[in-house]
This record gives sequence, C-alpha cells and structure tokens, in this order.
Amino acid sequence: MNRRSILWSAVSALGAALDASGARAATEVSASSKLKVAYHLSDAEKVHFVLGNIQNHIDGVGGPEHVTIALVIHGPALKAFHSAQANPDVSKRVGDFSQGGIELAACGNTMKAQNVTLSELLPGFVNAENGGVVRLAELQSQGYLYLRP
Repeated sequence: MNRRSILWSAVSALGAALDASGARAATEVSASSKLKVAYHLSDAEKVHFVLGNIQNHIDGVGGPEHVTIALVIHGPALKAFHSAQANPDVSKRVGDFSQGGIELAACGNTMKAQNVTLSELLPGFVNAENGGVVRLAELQSQGYLYLRP
C-alpha cells in the first residue's frame, strides 16, 4: 500500500509538471504569434451571419491587429458581393474588413460560372484563381484554423 502511495504521488507530480510546462508554452506561443483563421462561405442565406461572426471575432480579440482572418467565398454566396447587387450593410462590412487587413478571396471557378470579373465585385477582393476550396486548403496548410459557420 505504501508503494502505491509513493507511485501515485510521483505520477501526480509528473502530471502537474507537464501541465505547467504545457500552459507556459501555450502562453508563449500566443504572445508571439497571432491566431490565423479562415472563414468559409458558400451559402447565400448565411452571408450576414458569417459577416457578423467575423465582426464578433475581431471585437472579441480586441481588433483586427490581434488576428489574421481570411474569408473565402464560393458558390451562391458570391452573388451577395457583386457590386451591382450588394446591399449597403454588406458593402460597408466588406470595406471595413478590407481596410482591417482581412483577405477577401473570391473563387475563380465561381466567378467564371457567374460570369463576373474581379472588378465587378466589391473592392478589396482577390481572385482565388485555382478555386475557393483550393485556397482554403492552402490556408490550412499555412496554419489557419478552418471555420464554416
């Protein structure tokens, strides 16, 4: 019984030491680098929801300087970002996000399917020439966390 107590104490101490070093490492990583997040938007009915999520994310971390965000749009959702069709709220948010350093990527395949050019989208967009899903995979390989609200 005494051996069990000694063994249990040793295992507990080792676990506590590992937890402390892991917490310290996590704090050091978060202090030295910004979180990188890729938002995926393809559903037209979720445009306002996703834009709201991004704004809440920015507000929650204390501003765009504390997070790196990319928004990748493809499919039916891209129509909401055509300059001729965008409502004022979407236009304002896209402008704010673009000025805040958020990457706004439009799927090149969707642009072709919708017969729209980059100049016909709201200002601030870049062309994900190889496709939206390819861009999302590239971002994930660069350490971005993937979110599809």
